[in-house]
Formats: sequence, structure tokens, C-alpha cells
Amino acid sequence: MKRLSLFVLILAGLAALALAPHAAAGFKPGAVWCDTDGRPINAHGGGILFHEGVYYWYGEIKEGRTYLPKVNQAWGGTRVLAAGVSVYSSRDLVTWKNEGVALAAVPENPDHDLSPENVIERPKVIYNARTRKFVMWFHQDSPNYQAARAGVAVSDTPTGPFAYVGAFRPNAGVAPLNASAEDLAPNPSNLLARDLAGGQMARDMTLFVDEDGTAYQFYSSEANKTMHISQLSDDYLRPAGRYARAFIDRSIEAPAVFKHGGKYYLIGSGCTGWDPNPAHSAVADSIFGPWTELGNPCRGEDAEITFSSQSTFVLPVAGKPGQFIAMFDRWNKWDLADSRYVWLPLEFDAEGHPVVRWTENPEFAQ
Repeated sequence: MKRLSLFVLILAGLAALALAPHAAAGFKPGAVWCDTDGRPINAHGGGILFHEGVYYWYGEIKEGRTYLPKVNQAWGGTRVLAAGVSVYSSRDLVTWKNEGVALAAVPENPDHDLSPENVIERPKVIYNARTRKFVMWFHQDSPNYQAARAGVAVSDTPTGPFAYVGAFRPNAGVAPLNASAEDLAPNPSNLLARDLAGGQMARDMTLFVDEDGTAYQFYSSEANKTMHISQLSDDYLRPAGRYARAFIDRSIEAPAVFKHGGKYYLIGSGCTGWDPNPAHSAVADSIFGPWTELGNPCRGEDAEITFSSQSTFVLPVAGKPGQFIAMFDRWNKWDLADSRYVWLPLEFDAEGHPVVRWTENPEFAQ
């Protein structure tokens, strides 16, 4: 009987070892984070949608060789061929299942917007309760980052596949709500006025849905010097024609937007390519502003370089009001496929300012 019991224990131990590579034991910021198949999660520059009790994590698929295109030599912008947008699902924020490719690249057509030679970055997905559609927006660009467009795709299910709608520069022919006559005066250095007819540049971006169901796109514009906040149409598929300028000439990108205590908050980064820099934070009483900058929200070792990472999303934890997770990407510019994730608790100090402290072993499980 003792021998049988020992044999059972050995079998149980072997079974546990066999399952170990496939089980998520937790998350350590900056370490390799694997999905339920034991493979590193591949969802960079992404965001999360919570829908019917499930979290869906969408992100850039980065795989293959990292290279420096000739068109990017001037600023050192390494990249990999675009492979599309991935999607993972989880109920506990720790264990993630790979649900496949939500939006695929189109390698068979070099002229397509989603050709691997082009850019597919910063995907975010929101759900439209009116149309019952899942809507994805992302930064779509040419290899030299001169197209600077917003891409849109739509799906009937959160895991896709998403059908590509198209890409465009937002708000063609529309002036910002807070633009003065001087802002719109034509001159060689006025990018806002120059791009008024054809639409404004749109690069790093995020989406935010307010409590009334109105959706907004935040995106770096005017050669990344100024951010635009653009209301979306009721179906979330295009701009509604109302937008404002914020952080004028401050060169803030990688926006992550959330709401707390009736106020709107933004976490972003400076514009230094793949290299990390001090994070930015800001607050506003109205989503169109004015926005008040609050400084770097990060605290702890390497806070001055955002823990060697860059903001991408702030996630409100479902069912836990006031609890947020600040999501960052730790880019490896010479091996982008090995870029990793830094997720940390976001709290508020006595003045109501957001604070992100370095935590070795944050606990996110529901």
C-alpha cells in the first residue's frame, strides 16, 4: 500500500512538471510572460477590452528578424515586418489564452495598407453596444512613417477575424474646437493649417469610451508635436467632426487614457523612438481640455526612464472601482520580438495625482 501511495505521488509530481510550462505562475515585470500554451505572449503596444466577464488583450504581432529600413536610417527606427494584430483572452489577468490573429497582414498584396512592409501599430478595440460590433483602431503607416493614418477594422466577435474598413487622416476639412485664427493661418511651419484639407496626421493612439457611450480617439499629430482628441461617430467607425488640440508643442506620444473620480487622466511618453524617457501625466475636467500636466507619475528605481519602458494602456480592473493597472512595453529595439511587458498598479497620492511605483511581483489575479 505504501509503494502504491508513493507511485501515485510520483505520477502526480510528473504530471505537475508536465503542466508547469503551460501554467501561468504569475507575472514579473520585464520577464518573459507565457500564454497557456507555454509560448511568450506576443501582443505589443496593445490594449485590453473587458467584455462579458472576459478580458481581451490585443497587440502588435512582432516576430522575425529586426532590421533597420533604409527609409528609417535618419532616426534609427528599427522594425520587423508587420504580421497583424493578435488577441488573447483571460478571466484573471494572469492566465492568457492565445485566441489567434484578430487582424491579419496581407502579404499577397504589396500595395495593400496591411502589407507587411507597412506599419500596423498601437491597436485598440472597443465594443459598440448600439451596433453590437467590435471596432479596432490602430496606427497605419507607410515604411517611412509619412502616411500617418488611422486604420479601422470591425468584427462581430471579440476574437475576430476583424474585417479591414480602411485608413485615413482624421478630420479632413474640419478645424479643431479650440483653434484660433492664428492657429489656422497658413505658413510653411503650420502643419495644422497645411493638413486641414486632407486630414491631420495620426500616429501613436488610443481609444477611450466615456460613461455615456461616446468614444474618443487620442493620437499624436502635427509631426508628433501636438496631441489631438477626436470624438468618434455613433458607430465608432469614423471621426464625428469634433476634436481639440492638447499638449501643444509638447511632443507627447503613447497615450493611455482613463477616468477616475469624474476626472480624465492621461499617461504618455516623450518622443525618443524605442529609447525610454520620463513618463508624462495629466488631468482634465473635460475630455477636450484644458489639460493640466502633473509630471512623471513613476516612482522607484529607473523611474526617470519609466522603468525602461513606454506607456500603452491603463486598465480599470473590472468590479474593483478605483483599481487600475498601468501597462507599459519594454522595447528591445535590436530584437523587437523579444520586447516584454511591464504591468504595475496605478494609485493616487494625497493630491489625487496618479502614481505608478515599481513592484517586483504585482498581483493582478481576480
